[in-house]
Amino acid sequence: MKKGLVVVGLIVLLIAGGVMFLLGGAGDFIRAQIEQQGSKFLGTSVSVLNVDLALTDGRLTINDLDVENPSGFSQSDAFSFESVTLDLGNVTSEPYVVQNVSINAPEILYEFDASGQGNLLALKDNLMAQIPTSTEQAPAESGDGANPLVIVENVTVKDVRLKLNFENLPTGDLKIDTKAYEITLPTFNAGPIGKPNGLPADQVGAAIANEMLDNVIAQAKAEAKKRLEDEAKRLAKEKLDEEKDKLLDKASDKLKGLFDKN
Repeated sequence: MKKGLVVVGLIVLLIAGGVMFLLGGAGDFIRAQIEQQGSKFLGTSVSVLNVDLALTDGRLTINDLDVENPSGFSQSDAFSFESVTLDLGNVTSEPYVVQNVSINAPEILYEFDASGQGNLLALKDNLMAQIPTSTEQAPAESGDGANPLVIVENVTVKDVRLKLNFENLPTGDLKIDTKAYEITLPTFNAGPIGKPNGLPADQVGAAIANEMLDNVIAQAKAEAKKRLEDEAKRLAKEKLDEEKDKLLDKASDKLKGLFDKN
């Protein structure tokens, strides 16, 4: 039974980004806690379809977890998780071990407002405002305390479908026809987290949330920069071709012939 209790606590901590260790039970209860605590820590609505809890296997699966955009952005979801699975290791004594946190096929929207603020950065700011900032925070006491020590061996995020949208972002003289597109990100792994002695569970949740947000934001920015640079090069080439055509129209037949040979 203790294994099941640890699952309940860990899943809320890892998804919500740090909350109290829960001493309670079934899938509906876990779902309600993820929604309540997740909404509190992310500063926006979090919803879950259902939670499958397999106590004998030490596994918990969250199905269809959605995180709405923060205030000031579109009505679309910022995150849509098809499934999140926790596989447990040692749960007989602290530090408790999560062997793997697996996040499969999430859909992530990264968009900007007119000032250049990104929705994912806003979510991260909301999260960090709820988490203690001191890295010197004393570790939780062993036993059945409210904030047990936890080690996460690995976090895997795969098949991320990232939707980039900067339609609201001014681009000055650079007129871009397409400001919204979708890409698939490479598999992202993080961990171990908390070795060798474990971290308080709320700090582990914050670490996982930050790792994921930082990775997605970095890749999204790199992709957006590449797209903008490619578009700028294309437009510059079009402009150059237009100027070349104008010169050719005004040039003599001999000059045209010289261009034709080059």
